[in-house]
Amino acid sequence: MLIPIFIVIYYYIKITQDYKTPFLALFRMVIQLLLIGYILVFIFTTKSPWFILAILLVMLTFAAIISLRPLENRDKNLYLKSFISIAVGGIITLAIVIFGVIKPKIWYEPRITIPLAGMVFANAMNSLSIFLDRLNSKNSTLKEAFSAALIPVINSFFAVGLVSLPGMMTGQILSGVDPLIAVRYQILVMLMVLSGSGLSIIIFIKLSHKLDKK
Repeated sequence: MLIPIFIVIYYYIKITQDYKTPFLALFRMVIQLLLIGYILVFIFTTKSPWFILAILLVMLTFAAIISLRPLENRDKNLYLKSFISIAVGGIITLAIVIFGVIKPKIWYEPRITIPLAGMVFANAMNSLSIFLDRLNSKNSTLKEAFSAALIPVINSFFAVGLVSLPGMMTGQILSGVDPLIAVRYQILVMLMVLSGSGLSIIIFIKLSHKLDKK
């Protein structure tokens, strides 16, 4: 898999003249996943709700920081709005999924809460990042930025089952789960992703509007 990756990196550097970002991203991806693998072994044995909440707080903090990566000018106010937006939009979605759909014996069951939170926060982070990048580009309107931010999620809705079988669904099927059960979980995940992403952007817009009026 590194062969096509290095081809992409070669042309990325050639076109953008950015030598740092692709290698840093590749290095961080490998190290972070290796570390989280060991950390999850420990986390999944934890039964403390405070520890799980602390992990969610860390995830939200990094999501808020990374969502602003495309912007050149970042102030504390922008970080705060990003954090609140992803936190509120993501937690509302997560709460509905955990308490209204899955209904585990304990809400802070690590094997359920952490992976679901990761999917919600990560997609909200990416959508907000696209939104802010587009909004700060020249001649871009709020309508265009909002539409562009949700293009990846909306496209996945159109493509699923026709162009692609999502990773979670594929993993479940490969592990022997009934395809019809896997499909139901995938529908839940996709609705969850759109909800978390859309709500986070809407909340950011509302926060910005209120602060600008002040």
